[in-house]
Amino acid sequence: MGWCTVKTQPLLLLVALVLQPWNPCLGADSEKPSSIPTDKLLVITVATKESDGFHRFMQSAKYFNYTVKVIGQGEEWRGGDGINTIGGGQKVRLMKEVMEHYANQEDLVVLFTECFNVIFAGGPEEVLKKFQKSNHKVVFAADGILWPDKRLADKYPIVHIGKRYLNSGGFIGYAPYINRIVQQWNLQDNDDDQLFYTKIYIDPLKREAINITLDHKCKIFQTLNGAVDEVVLKFENGKARAKNVFYETLPVMINGNGPTKILLNYFGNYIPNAWTQDNGCTLCEVDTIDLSEVDVYPNVTIGVFIEQPTPFLPRFLNTLLTLDYPKKALKFFIHNKEVYHEKDIKVFFDKAKHEITTMKIVGPEENLSQAEARNMGMDFCRQDENCEYYFSVDADVVLTNPRTLKILIEQNRKIIAPLVTRHGKLWSNFWGALSPDGYYARSEDYVDIVQGNRVGIWNVPYMANVYLIKGKTLRSEMNERNYFVRDKLDPDMALCRNAREMGVFMYISNRHEFGRLLSTANYNISHFNNDLWQIFENPVDWKEKYINRDYSKIFTENIVEQPCPDVFWFPIFSEKACDELVEEMEHYGQWSGGKHHDSRISGGYENVPTDDIHMKQIGLENVWLHFIREFIAPVTLKVFAGYYTKGFALLNFVVKYSPERQRSLRPHHDASTFTINIALNNVGEDFQGGGCKFLRYNCSIESPRKGWSFMHPGRLTHLHEGLPVKNGTRYIAVSFIDP
Repeated sequence: MGWCTVKTQPLLLLVALVLQPWNPCLGADSEKPSSIPTDKLLVITVATKESDGFHRFMQSAKYFNYTVKVIGQGEEWRGGDGINTIGGGQKVRLMKEVMEHYANQEDLVVLFTECFNVIFAGGPEEVLKKFQKSNHKVVFAADGILWPDKRLADKYPIVHIGKRYLNSGGFIGYAPYINRIVQQWNLQDNDDDQLFYTKIYIDPLKREAINITLDHKCKIFQTLNGAVDEVVLKFENGKARAKNVFYETLPVMINGNGPTKILLNYFGNYIPNAWTQDNGCTLCEVDTIDLSEVDVYPNVTIGVFIEQPTPFLPRFLNTLLTLDYPKKALKFFIHNKEVYHEKDIKVFFDKAKHEITTMKIVGPEENLSQAEARNMGMDFCRQDENCEYYFSVDADVVLTNPRTLKILIEQNRKIIAPLVTRHGKLWSNFWGALSPDGYYARSEDYVDIVQGNRVGIWNVPYMANVYLIKGKTLRSEMNERNYFVRDKLDPDMALCRNAREMGVFMYISNRHEFGRLLSTANYNISHFNNDLWQIFENPVDWKEKYINRDYSKIFTENIVEQPCPDVFWFPIFSEKACDELVEEMEHYGQWSGGKHHDSRISGGYENVPTDDIHMKQIGLENVWLHFIREFIAPVTLKVFAGYYTKGFALLNFVVKYSPERQRSLRPHHDASTFTINIALNNVGEDFQGGGCKFLRYNCSIESPRKGWSFMHPGRLTHLHEGLPVKNGTRYIAVSFIDP
């Protein structure tokens, strides 16, 4: 331990002790500087336009009560054209002009910063405290990357710990000293600002005369380019803060310079206080619109894109007409690439034309690429001055919230998408981050957003499938680009990349339940009713379409009936399921004819034959067995207490009864532990007669309900027969379960 020796007179020492706490190791120049009042800090930034990034910067400044002076407003930008190019001199010229007004204010501290890609993470008190501790008159941001002239590297002072190179995106200093620097500018607007400041800094005489240093350990300024691995999001006391884990510092200003804007957008979802663990989204209600207070709803063009064979398409199209939005304010642009769906489009058009005044339909005969079609849809709104919003929806989106359109409009963002996900998967319509080559990367918060553990409105680098864009945005920032064509990118990636480069933020909202995404990759259209096969790919949608709406009441309201001993009767299929299954069998058409000799079964002989088609013959066997396990097995456990079915069946078939072919079936036992028998059409409407009689109990069921199933024991106990059909045709679906 080192010691210092102080010689002083006893009386003087006593005076020193009385007047202040005494540290004999402090010299005369080591006294703690007095704090600078926050009203003596002026933030200056340059903004020739007001972008989304500018508004975010100003919002963060307002949160901390910074005094901000914006210069350059209304000027044409002549300082260069963006990333990885020299330029920016216009900013120095503007600073030179404005600093003349503050040249003599010795107690004023000026903080210059970029604004389009910068957010404040701390307040004025923190900035001033850290600036004072630097013991310099001017502090520039530091960078690990030398730009724009790497030949100047050797001229920089050696730095043992911290970043070595100057970054001109942020600096702070006393006004007279800042003025001394910028008054040296005598170049053009498109010359490089960073090179100008660098040459002053690396000149030892100028550096010492003005007393300039760099923020080597990122205590005030954090540039993200080249430092992505250094900076992490940390929650402290419920609030988020960006932390430099290399230097253990909490930078006050975060600059997403170079290619790091996506990371800055991620930080901006939390900093400053944008989302907290305690209060959730604190900015979700900022600048919103209340449609309940408007007299006339905004006009919306809905762009519909059917780019591949898509299951459940009629339901998707009908959903568009059930949106909670005035129909007179809607127009439709529909691109259908698939001949297979032409019949669905016609049905929709015939229905919608009575409600929607303007519909433009582009069919497969136009042979448009997906990008061309999407550009055409966007132009349909862009070229219509009355189009206030463009709502793009792909056919694989299932919107379950009829208020989706209203909710998105009320959020008042230039581009916003509702979160939709694949059922049971983490697949969604957005990416939280991008890989270095521009493709998917998982952000730290992606899973929490998808699963609803973090709820809010999130600035994201990529969204697809369904989104809302302001018409004004299409006619201003996004009016000059072929937005869906870019290099070899797919149309959605091209759109998002173009929007990012234009500085237009894209948001995803998970504040409400909006719906889900269908899986279309394995949709086979070789059948007659192809949705029947979707039980594995899209189980929720399959259930919604094909399972009786009262099915769940079996377990909650005890609606199962028992018309005969140990014969249980319950709803299972929707009308659509019954109709499509019958249509599928008739389309296949190879009915067995009720013959004893049957090559389809083991042994080739059927003792009690029916006129039927097996599920296996039409390729539906696996779907049917899964249906038994998912929807029949739970009922079995309820009605046959203690019996756990394996859900296995060798014989699954649809029977056709008619007076012309086979009208009845003689008494028999089923080769099963239990049997299900589902009525597929209506007695009294489609046929007369029919039904089932259980002989031992002298109990008949002569009025089966369409979509309802009997469940009864098979072997030994329940001898039964099929009662004769008098006229018409009766269809039933039968399975011998657990043979």
